Amino acid sequence: MQTDALDIADTSPQDWKYISEGGSTIVFSYVGPPNTLFDRTALRLRKGPVVAHSDPDKHQEPQLAEPSTLEDRQTSKNAPADPDEPDDPTIVFQRTVIEQLMPIEHLPRLQSVHVARAWLEELAERTEPLRPPQRRAKDTIDRGRRKAVLATDLVGGAGCAVEIKPKWGFLPKPTYLSEETRAIKTRTCRFCMHAHMKSTQGEDVALGYCPLDLYSGDATRVEKALRALWDVWIGTGGKVNNLKVFVEGKIIKPRADLTSLAPLTAQLFPTSANPDPAYPLDALRSAFINTLLPLLLHTPVLHTLSTLQRTLDALDIEGLAALWARMYPTIPLGTGPAAHDPDMAEWARFVSARAARGNQSSDVVPETQEELHYRVAAYLLGASFKDCSIILRMPPRAAADAGVGEKGTVTVIDLDVKGVDRLPKWAALDREIVDAYRGVVPRECVDAHYGGGGGAVPLA
Repeated sequence: MQTDALDIADTSPQDWKYISEGGSTIVFSYVGPPNTLFDRTALRLRKGPVVAHSDPDKHQEPQLAEPSTLEDRQTSKNAPADPDEPDDPTIVFQRTVIEQLMPIEHLPRLQSVHVARAWLEELAERTEPLRPPQRRAKDTIDRGRRKAVLATDLVGGAGCAVEIKPKWGFLPKPTYLSEETRAIKTRTCRFCMHAHMKSTQGEDVALGYCPLDLYSGDATRVEKALRALWDVWIGTGGKVNNLKVFVEGKIIKPRADLTSLAPLTAQLFPTSANPDPAYPLDALRSAFINTLLPLLLHTPVLHTLSTLQRTLDALDIEGLAALWARMYPTIPLGTGPAAHDPDMAEWARFVSARAARGNQSSDVVPETQEELHYRVAAYLLGASFKDCSIILRMPPRAAADAGVGEKGTVTVIDLDVKGVDRLPKWAALDREIVDAYRGVVPRECVDAHYGGGGGAVPLA
């Protein structure tokens, strides 16, 4: 898909402030002089892996390795200097697929923007020293790209923004689970089991947080989820990525010295209260939860995400692997000629096919190659909704006190397309997680929307 794109050369690299980064992209917020084209926007640039070296401070002019992500593979089909480089797959995927499933008012605006090597090199030179050493050792801004993504800046500017990575919002049906896993998977959610495994391996994880509480729509349970996320955020100094807090575009990292929370304190309490920067932590937590709770209870976003996840992953990875094995008994899951990533035309056909199926039950699955390809695409799309984040943006404190200005919003971000080559890894991880949970006193995770009703999932 080709579109008329803006040109980033209309701004200076100094106009962009490093905000954060993920596995494949790095994000900047526009902080330059007033510009109607770029005000309140964020620039999302693709990264490329670098040849490993022992000193992460050696970041100037790193040598890029071969592209490894699905998005990289798709766009690397064009020469890096090709002026007709296609729009970033994130843009095309959102327009072709995501906007057909998620209300557009809950999605960020995405627009293509032209970039040039010299501009990217100057930005990279300014940025590399600000990046975490472990990131610099692995990847860097891909200077070869000629297009990037301009998105709504959801964390910059005045006010407060909270990013939550909700993760899996459902318990699987027992239909396609094995006898060995059914009792475990239908009692304890995937996230809680995975958190247990990670904790035994010494990782900082969001123990105590259950996504099914957040997705429940019940005020008491949503409050419980927020309290758990806050406690993990405070206890790990913001290391766990299920919760991030931004004030006026700057990420807040809680420290033992509570003055690190002063910017958040100023946002959570009325201006007239003139809060002490070292406000009692319990009071801060209560104010934080009371600010977010109404937004989460009144937005349809969480219910939509949970519904999409459970319907797209109707077979569980176990059922999908079993269907694959019956269709291709000699070819391992996610490999061979059948394991190709859907192109955008195929994604468009999938969306149409899904709409045509409507509320058709998934309990009877035809054993055909066409059905397998449909189920693989569904699982990949479901993985995007399982791994996304939501941004809750609150207006500036003074505006909220006066009852003027923007209202709070909830936006879904990071809905990137996943690659079919991840299926073997996901299947292996699923087995590892369940095996690690055997013999553990199980946590009772309650799926409030299971089968369209409330209450706990009955054990098979």
